[in-house]
Amino acid sequence: MEQIVRLEELSHFAETFWQYVNGAQVFAFYGEMGAGKTTIITALCNKKGVHGPISSPTFSIINEYIYEENGNEKSIYHIDLYRLKDVEEVVQAGIEDCINSGHICLVEWPEKAPELFDENTVYIYIDLINSTTRRVKIEAAAALNHNIA
Repeated sequence: MEQIVRLEELSHFAETFWQYVNGAQVFAFYGEMGAGKTTIITALCNKKGVHGPISSPTFSIINEYIYEENGNEKSIYHIDLYRLKDVEEVVQAGIEDCINSGHICLVEWPEKAPELFDENTVYIYIDLINSTTRRVKIEAAAALNHNIA
C-alpha cells in the first residue's frame, strides 16, 4: 500500500493503517531525519487510544504507552535505535525483549539492527514531499489480511 498523506489527514491515515495491518505487532519505520516518523507514530498511538504524552524516544531508547482494547490494558513500545551502535547495545537496551513481547512495537531507525526483524515485520517507508505532505509506503507480510474498502 502506498499513500500520499497530508499532516491534517493523519487521523484518517492512522485508522486505515490499523485496518490494513490487522493483527501485526512489529513495525519498522524508515525515513530521513525529519521525514515524520515520530509524527506518524504519534497519530497511530492516538488512534489506538493512548493517553498521555507521546514523544520521541531518541534519548530514552524505549517509550512504553498504554491503551485499552476490548477491556484489556495493552502496551505499545515506541523504540528509537538511532543512538545505538551495535547489536550488543540493542540487546542491553532490551529491544529484543520488546519485539518478542507480543505487544505492538513501533521502531524508528530499524536499519541499525536489521537482524531483529523477521517475515512478520511490517515495513513503513516515509518520504518527505513538502512541509505538510509525505509519501508513505507500507510493505506488509504476505500473511496479513489486506481487506480494506
